[in-house]
Formats: sequence, C-alpha cells, structure tokens
Amino acid sequence: MSTTQSGPAVPANAEAIEAWDGVLFDRFVQFRHLLVGNLAPHGAEALRTHPPQAGTRVLDVGCGFGDSAQEIAALVGPAGAVVGIDAAPRFVETAEREAAEAGVDNVSFAVADVEAAPLEGPFDYAFSRFGTMFFANPVNALRNVRAALAPGGRLCMVVWRAKPENDWVQRGLEIVESFTERPEEYDEPTCGPGPFSMANADTTSGILTSAGFTEIALRRCDLPMLMGTDLDEAVSLVMSIGPAAEIIRLQGDRIAHLLPDIRAALRGEIGKLKTKDGAIVAGSSTWIVTATNPSS
Repeated sequence: MSTTQSGPAVPANAEAIEAWDGVLFDRFVQFRHLLVGNLAPHGAEALRTHPPQAGTRVLDVGCGFGDSAQEIAALVGPAGAVVGIDAAPRFVETAEREAAEAGVDNVSFAVADVEAAPLEGPFDYAFSRFGTMFFANPVNALRNVRAALAPGGRLCMVVWRAKPENDWVQRGLEIVESFTERPEEYDEPTCGPGPFSMANADTTSGILTSAGFTEIALRRCDLPMLMGTDLDEAVSLVMSIGPAAEIIRLQGDRIAHLLPDIRAALRGEIGKLKTKDGAIVAGSSTWIVTATNPSS
C-alpha cells in the first residue's frame, strides 16, 4: 500500500482543491458519522447492482476517506486491486492510514487531479461515489478516466439528483436564502461547480457522450438520510455542509447578526422532520450512472 502524488492540478480546479483539503475536510471529519453513514448506502446500492468482477483492477475516483475503496477491495478479492485517488491530500492520508489499520493489502492511494493526472491504467472498472461533480471541466476529467479503462471497461458513478429531490438540502437552503444570498465577492474557497452539477440526466449523459463513453444509463436511487440524532445536530449539519452552509461561510462576518435568526428558522423548518425517537430524517435522491468504454 502506498500514497503517491500524481501530477499537477489544473489551475481551474485549484480553488476547489483548497476547499476540500481545508475547511471541507475539517467539516467532513466533524460530521463523518452522518455523511459517510448516509452516502455509503447509495454507493453500496451502486456496487450491488453493478459489481466489479473478482480479480479485476478498479479505479475509485474521489475516494475521500477510502471506505468505498476498502469495500471494492473486498469485492475484487486478493487477486484484484483498487487504486483510490483524490485531489485532497488530507483525505488520501486518512484513507491510507485507515486501510493499513484495517489490514487491506490490495488497495493503494494517490493524490491526483483527474483532469490532469496520468491514471496509470488499464483498469477494468472505474467507480465514483459523489466524486465527479466538482471538476471545472468534467468532460476532460471523464475522458481521462475513460482513457485509463481497458476496452469494454465499465464506469459506475453516483451523483446527486436535483436539490428539490433532496429534502435534506432543499429545506435548509430555502430558509437561508430567505435571509441572504450567495455573495458575488468572497475570500473563502468554494467546492467548484458544486455537488448538484450532474443532477440533470441530459447534462450528465451529454458529458459522458462527449468524453467518449457509450451504453450510458441512469437509474434513480431514493434513500432516507439521517440528518442528526437530534434537532441540534441536524441544524449544525445544515449550517456546516452543503449549499446553505456555503452561503453562510462565504458571507462570513457580514451576516453574523443574522445567524441567531437563521438558526431559529432552521430549527422550526427542520424540526418538522423529527421522528418518534427525536432523530431528524429526510429524503435523499441520486442517480446511479453507468457507462462503457467502447471496445473500438
């Protein structure tokens, strides 16, 4: 198992990489129990319906903490191998450490901007769980992924559907936007095009077609999302991660005086999602996207 730095980053992706290796990493660590716990079932469903074959070589794009890479490593078995890549070094460092602690030997990790880096194929299968929506130029990135696949190799990726289909995002966003809006000028880095950049099925199909993929298919996957074990945790999540949180973060001190009112309004709206045991559960919706690198 090893971690390597694989090539330079595309300048247009520098801001997103700064965000993911900085404030977003810190917040993902803080809410990891909720985020990974809710994202993993979407990835597991994708792998259940489109599993890689035992003994194959797999590329995990945007591997994050590396939990998906470990799951894939178990599927391909000791005769197979998984390479997890992420543009944020701190995520890759965590992924490497945790895979080593778990004794997973058939996985390695690299810090790489998929738009620019040589991906050292060929791979039989490429997977991504919420890792392909943040590229400045997704066609270039996915063209690079396709080039690393063997002829006939498959891509399977999970991306968010539209915000209105994701109640865990939409409710909080509407509340925050009733108080303020995304500023035109800001000092904080953002996550690039954002998590919902592939929400439109036609847009995503067009990106993959332009990248050279064929046999493109999208299947909807709806699952409940635990936003918090109680209302306080759920409100903190909304104010820390996602589109509503990014508006708050980019506004910074300019809206400090509004934060108590925003928090109170969020409590009122998100509290409507409270279950009998006090947890906050909302709907989440993704596309499971599959495509093939043509044989000729």
